[in-house]
Amino acid sequence: MPAAQSAIRLSLAAALGLFAACDPSAAPVPERPAVPFDHDHPQLRAFLQQHVRHGMADYAQFKEGNATLDAYLAQVAQVPRAQFEGWTVPQRLAFLLNVYNASMLRLAARHYPLDEVTDIGGFGSVFKMPVVELFARKHSLDDVEHGMIRRQFRSPQVHFALVCGARSCPPLRNEPYTAATLETQFADQARQFLADPKKNRVDVARKVVHLSPIFKWFSEDFGKSDREIIEFVAPHFSAEAAAALRAGGFSLQYTDYDWSLNDASAAPREK
Repeated sequence: MPAAQSAIRLSLAAALGLFAACDPSAAPVPERPAVPFDHDHPQLRAFLQQHVRHGMADYAQFKEGNATLDAYLAQVAQVPRAQFEGWTVPQRLAFLLNVYNASMLRLAARHYPLDEVTDIGGFGSVFKMPVVELFARKHSLDDVEHGMIRRQFRSPQVHFALVCGARSCPPLRNEPYTAATLETQFADQARQFLADPKKNRVDVARKVVHLSPIFKWFSEDFGKSDREIIEFVAPHFSAEAAAALRAGGFSLQYTDYDWSLNDASAAPREK
């Protein structure tokens, strides 16, 4: 998808230098020495390959804890902010995406079994719990998503990569995000997410595009108007649908969001 990948490159380029300037949690902390860090994220890769299938996690396999996942999160917690800020933009973005997804997986596993991810602490509270240890502080998932990722990197593509544990989220990859493959991974995530008719679809006959509420909740990341949002998603649909969308005249409606846990071992609930 050349257009989508071009947009990703622009988004990543625009992010240069924003992290330190915009991060509200960037208060001084004691200096820590740099630590060895492999940007291929091998520990997370091993965990995901073992426990993710068909875009969902098999929480039953690691509900009692997982040494590989714990070791990975312990390792990222040791990375000093100064070391992080010295990395390239793609390295920093991949790092934070992986930290968010890995932290969400561990949090859901610790509360497993559960019907909906929002059962953890009540609706909305799950994303405000201080469960992410990073830069010598405890952060919430909201801190990582909004205060770090969205604020610093300004890329709408992150919404196809962040997985909050719900079935209506984008699919989990069975590999970590890496700087070397980030653009390709973003394009593939967008393709998979937009191709799921339960979440996103185009009714050409009725001239209605049905999109995930993600496009409503974070509308400012995708465009300044419904028209701009439709233009953003158009390249990800079939050639016929994309041509119709570009011709205009479509209204925008949002699909229902399924908050039930993205549990690979559980059948989806009837709605």
